[in-house]
Amino acid sequence: MSTADEALEKIKAQVEAETPEDITISSVTFEGPELVIYTPDAREIANRDGIVRNLAQTLRKRINVRPTPDALVPQAEAEARIQETIPEDAGVQNLDFDSTTGEVFIEAEKPGRVIGRHGETLDQIAASVGWTPEVVRTPPMESSTVSNVRNFLKQERDDRRDILERVGRQINRPMTADDDWVRLTTLGCCREVGRASFILSTPESRILVDCGDKPGAKGEVPYLQVPEALAAGPNSIDAVVLTHAHLDHSALIPILFKYGYDGPIYTTAPTRDLMGLLQLDYLDVAAKEGRAPPYESQQVRDALKHTIPLDFGNVTDIAPDIKLTMHNAGHILGSAVCHFHIGEGRYNVAFSGDIHYKDTRLLDGAVNDFPRVETLILESTYGGKNDYQTDQADSERVLKRVINEAQEEEGHILIPAFAVGRSQELMLVLEEAMRKDEIPTMPVYLDGMIREATAIHTAYPEYLRESLRNRILYDDENPFLAEQFQQVDGGEEMRQDIADGDPAIILTTSGMVTGGPVMSWLRLLGSDPDNTMVFVGYQAEGTLGRQIQRGQDEISLGDSSGPRAERMSLNMAVETVDGFSGHADRQGLETFVETMHPRPEKVLCVHGDESSTNQLSSALYQNFNMRTFNPKNLETFRFV
Repeated sequence: MSTADEALEKIKAQVEAETPEDITISSVTFEGPELVIYTPDAREIANRDGIVRNLAQTLRKRINVRPTPDALVPQAEAEARIQETIPEDAGVQNLDFDSTTGEVFIEAEKPGRVIGRHGETLDQIAASVGWTPEVVRTPPMESSTVSNVRNFLKQERDDRRDILERVGRQINRPMTADDDWVRLTTLGCCREVGRASFILSTPESRILVDCGDKPGAKGEVPYLQVPEALAAGPNSIDAVVLTHAHLDHSALIPILFKYGYDGPIYTTAPTRDLMGLLQLDYLDVAAKEGRAPPYESQQVRDALKHTIPLDFGNVTDIAPDIKLTMHNAGHILGSAVCHFHIGEGRYNVAFSGDIHYKDTRLLDGAVNDFPRVETLILESTYGGKNDYQTDQADSERVLKRVINEAQEEEGHILIPAFAVGRSQELMLVLEEAMRKDEIPTMPVYLDGMIREATAIHTAYPEYLRESLRNRILYDDENPFLAEQFQQVDGGEEMRQDIADGDPAIILTTSGMVTGGPVMSWLRLLGSDPDNTMVFVGYQAEGTLGRQIQRGQDEISLGDSSGPRAERMSLNMAVETVDGFSGHADRQGLETFVETMHPRPEKVLCVHGDESSTNQLSSALYQNFNMRTFNPKNLETFRFV
């Protein structure tokens, strides 16, 4: 019998000892970070207060109780009973039975009607059919990504269960090391923006945090090959933790699977879906530009299959000596501040990822309240001493003025924006401004992945601000469904028609003008001085967006080093509207640290150019008397 089997036998005996004698425990197993208990008396356990809670406290694990197959009503009969129990106005779209877990997933337009008051309808369903009901909301906007991910994971259930069981055994393996230390190695995004990647290690475990590319750079990837990283092979790490879906944090995760990684990825559910969307687009853009992609779509699917989604606030075992808790980072949908609790209170490290400290129209501001934190890894994108962004209300006024002036010239307004986050924020601003007649009502064309990314936002309304969430859940108030938002789905011919037509706003990817449909729009609109280009987000060093922002009017629309580089004169007006970035500015970063509870002993300033990280590091040291660092790539810090 293996060590894991022995551990499970001991846990089963403990579970049996802690449950009433009239309840039968058939088996227990590890599935990822959860302990799953199978019993024919699943409803009895659920109906008795305190059993699951007491077991979780005793075993110090997350508990999932599932019915055994003999306790389940056959699917056809169960479906009929469920349909009879749920009110007709719930808008049930689909019932999906998972016989391996005893769960039935009920997709409905109005989940509240399926749940019932105080969960009464769900209790009736479970008592009637034995299956454990899980309610899934039908997205208000149809999302092919959400649909494809759900269908793919349904097809891969057997493989996923094998993966989860293997991960669970890894997490619950016995600890063998006698030494006791905590180290962090920087593999990217130090004194630069992009290719975020870190290794957090102990004698027992190694965790890779993020694995992104560098915008505007060719071949600059995280230092994964060094001994401190993955030189011993991808499976030398226990887990990957992803803070959010932007490509400078997520783009190269599939390459791990290309070279044999078979472990888990921990992130939030919306980040999982957005990650798949952006990585597939990453491959598509590479193919269109004639570049060899670093991996194939199969590795994107592998990454999705190995992802274990976590909810904000849930403490989760990810290694024998490491617990992870994710908190809202306020940057984009599903973005997380990742808190690692190492050992039995030995050390605590928080990774900010990318953060926005203040509330926006789209999201609540970043969380900075933790039980303990000794070291904070803090983004510094706008950490320079002069990086103070305009107040959001002022930014919106400037944007409206720019649009009105461009409209008076009968020109088009071209706004390059990230598909995830900035585009949705801008859509909310434009919808309200047109509704209140603050700018003329005109078409707002969405090009690239923006509409699909927006649909994913509506599929996860619980991650959005409450006021916006309430609007999305009612079709007649959903701001993203306003009639002026039109998808560009006719390719170059449709773009030409739009460029030749009446004034309009074009919201398009990529946000840093590094490829994608924005390049076509530059060809069509860039030579006309009546048109206006508006930057609303960070433009990294080396990107075409940064060059244009700095006033360069002779630009290359292809590989500037290639023999067929396409050059053009840029005559359109160029404006920058600060305040729409998903990143905290200098004041926001300082306030995040100042109000952090508890305040960390050390701060490592990363994910910013050299001057930004250096200036923020110095300011935090001087203002708060804490140890601060401005690390280079490939530095290792020992915390304990």
